[in-house]
Amino acid sequence: MTGSPASGGHYGEDLFEPEHPQEAERIDAAALVYDPITTGRLRALGAGPGSRCLEVGAGTGTVLRWLLEEAGAAEVVALDRDTGGLGTLAGPRVRVVTADLRDESLDLGLFDLVHARFVLMHLPERRRLVSRLARWLKPGGWLVLGDAVEVPDRLDTSSAYRRTMDAMWQALRSTIGTDTSDVPAYPHFLREEGLRGVAAELVCPPLVAGGPLARFWSETLDRMRPALEETGRVDSAVIDEALAYLASPRLAELGPGMMTAWGQRP
Repeated sequence: MTGSPASGGHYGEDLFEPEHPQEAERIDAAALVYDPITTGRLRALGAGPGSRCLEVGAGTGTVLRWLLEEAGAAEVVALDRDTGGLGTLAGPRVRVVTADLRDESLDLGLFDLVHARFVLMHLPERRRLVSRLARWLKPGGWLVLGDAVEVPDRLDTSSAYRRTMDAMWQALRSTIGTDTSDVPAYPHFLREEGLRGVAAELVCPPLVAGGPLARFWSETLDRMRPALEETGRVDSAVIDEALAYLASPRLAELGPGMMTAWGQRP
C-alpha cells in the first residue's frame, strides 16, 4: 500500500483480533487451502535439511511446522506481532520473535529462506519492507512473497457476492490499510533488489460450497459486517444473501487467488 489508513488501524487490533474464539479456526481454514501451494513452492526452491528460515507472520504456525517436520530445517525464526498461537511449537530449532516487521531495531541475522504470506498486503511502506526482507538473505538464499490477488468477474458487478466482496476490500483498506493493488509488481520489486531466478505464479483455489475456502470467506465476511455496512455498498440483507450463496450448491465463482513471487540472492 502507499499509505496508512485514516484510522491508523492494524490487522489483529481493529479487525481479526487473535483472541476471538473463531480466529484460529478461520486462519486454519485458509491454511488448509494455501499451505499445499506454499510448501510445494518452498520445496521446489530447495527448502530442506540444514537451512535457516525466517517465517514472517507465522500465524498459527502451519508453515513453520512444515519447515521443521517435513523440510527438516535446522532453525526457523517465527516473526509476528502476536505469537500466542505458537506456544506449542517451542523447541531448540524454533526461535519465536514477538515484534513488528517495521521495527528498525530488528536484527535477526541472515537466512537461507525468508517467507512472508498474506503479510505485506496489510502493511504500509511495502516496497521498503521488500528491500528489508531481501537484505536478510544469505548468498544463495530465497525470498518468497505471497499475497492476495482478486480476479473479479467484470460481467458481474451487482450480485450480492460481488458487492459484498468489493465492500470487503474497501473496508479492509479504510480500516487497516490493506492494499493488494501492487501485488502483481512483486516480481519487479525482487528484480530491483538484485535477486536472480525471479518468477511468480497465481493460483486461485477452487471455491466450493462447504469447503475450507468458502468457510474462510464466510467467516471473514460475517466478522466484518459492521465495517462492510459502513462502506455504503451493502446492507445486512445483501451480506446475508452473499453468505447463503457461499454455502449453496449454486456457488460458481473464481475466488480471490494467491500470487507467489520468488527470487534468489546471488
